[in-house]
Amino acid sequence: MIYFTADLHFKHDNIIKHCNRPFQSVEEMDNQLLDNWNKTVKNNDEIYILGDLTMYGGLFANEILRKLNGNKYFIKGNHDRFLLDDTFDKNLVEWVKNYHMLEYTVFQFALSHYPMEHWRRMRSGAVHLHGHSHNGIEYNLDAIKKGSKRFDIGVDANKYKPVSIDEVISWVI
Repeated sequence: MIYFTADLHFKHDNIIKHCNRPFQSVEEMDNQLLDNWNKTVKNNDEIYILGDLTMYGGLFANEILRKLNGNKYFIKGNHDRFLLDDTFDKNLVEWVKNYHMLEYTVFQFALSHYPMEHWRRMRSGAVHLHGHSHNGIEYNLDAIKKGSKRFDIGVDANKYKPVSIDEVISWVI
């Protein structure tokens, strides 16, 4: 199975207040995010992380990535400074990119950290998945209602867990 997520912000205590996350501490948030991920994503699954894993360094990013199930593909976010850290183990992810087009059966997905008004293959039906905005679930529900093909795949809009490609497809059908 293929999954998507973004904006986890591991070890970022201010994100709890900033995004009104329902956690009492960063430890509680990190544990819940880890648990939700590993209950959803299995070791052989693919998961596309659309940025903002953590604001901390390479050693911490390595520790987190080793705890998370799945084969990880990484889209750079604005807080992912660990990618520039010499201590970051690049072998923990399949690749790191700024943008990626994913084809799955008859569907095309434009993956980026940032939401865009226009994206590649938009006019031919490509779905845009992004993070960055920290929207609530209402954003995606409204997008579905309006027939939009742009969705916030971040944890704040998706019950703090990764979203399967089948869920995303069900939104656009």
